Amino acid sequence: MLLDTASLYFRAYFGVPESVRAPDGTPVNAVRGLLEFITRLVQDHDPDDLVACMDADWRPHWRVELIPSYKAHRVAEEAPAGTPDPDAEEIPDTLSPQVPVIEDVLDALGIARVGVAAYEADDVIGTYAARATGPVDIITGDRDLYQLVDDARGIRVLYPLKGVGTLQVTDEAWLRGKYGVDGPGYVDLALLRGDPSDGLPGVPGIGEKTAAKLLDAYGDLAGIMAAVDDPRSKLTPSQRKRLDESRAYVAVAPKVVRVASDVPLPDVDVAVPREPRDPAALEDLATRWGLGGAVHRLLSVLAR
Repeated sequence: MLLDTASLYFRAYFGVPESVRAPDGTPVNAVRGLLEFITRLVQDHDPDDLVACMDADWRPHWRVELIPSYKAHRVAEEAPAGTPDPDAEEIPDTLSPQVPVIEDVLDALGIARVGVAAYEADDVIGTYAARATGPVDIITGDRDLYQLVDDARGIRVLYPLKGVGTLQVTDEAWLRGKYGVDGPGYVDLALLRGDPSDGLPGVPGIGEKTAAKLLDAYGDLAGIMAAVDDPRSKLTPSQRKRLDESRAYVAVAPKVVRVASDVPLPDVDVAVPREPRDPAALEDLATRWGLGGAVHRLLSVLAR
């Protein structure tokens, strides 16, 4: 089981009231919510291995070099401490202090926490999925990871609809029914359609339905671009013009949209811990941040 950790703690932050606070009054709604999410996921799905995948770099330079608008709108004007930082992500003021607490609690529990310099959590997930020898469940609220779905290898995305108690099971049949593509085809669909939330412009005038129709007609992105150069193809004049004018974007977008599968992962124990790695540190964290109930519920489920 691979957790898109930031996706989950953002959901916890906005889904759990900010009135959930530590004894000193600090909000811990994201911390508490994430722990409850993990408890429910382990309880319902009983994974053998569990990795909390992290964004060591939420906006890698190599992606920005290819598409400068990549996640540009998410960049904060100033770093949290007030020092100008062109690469600081805008995070709600009461969420950013909770992230180090989340990291400390996961470490004390012994849940593998993996982030790799110059890569996003998506890339860590993609690499673990590529190396897996058995079924993989990816827990994320990010549709970009639909590209990893592979029925033959047992890789599916579980997309939270309401907390993590109600998950949309995304397999190849669901993808074809919703978008008309399989996992790898989702990359082509996504880059043609664009994604404002990631700063991907897409091809002007080509939305999701048109992209799906073009992929159905021409097979893949290469087939579509070949059709642009074929006067006999059935592209409309406006489609041909817009695709032709977007060649520079289409040439680099696949590398930006496709998650990496060759990240240099650290050698860590990914087995689900049955007892905490550092009980004393965990108890101190639980007391300081008022997480006792959530921590003990998770420990109980892990022990089972």
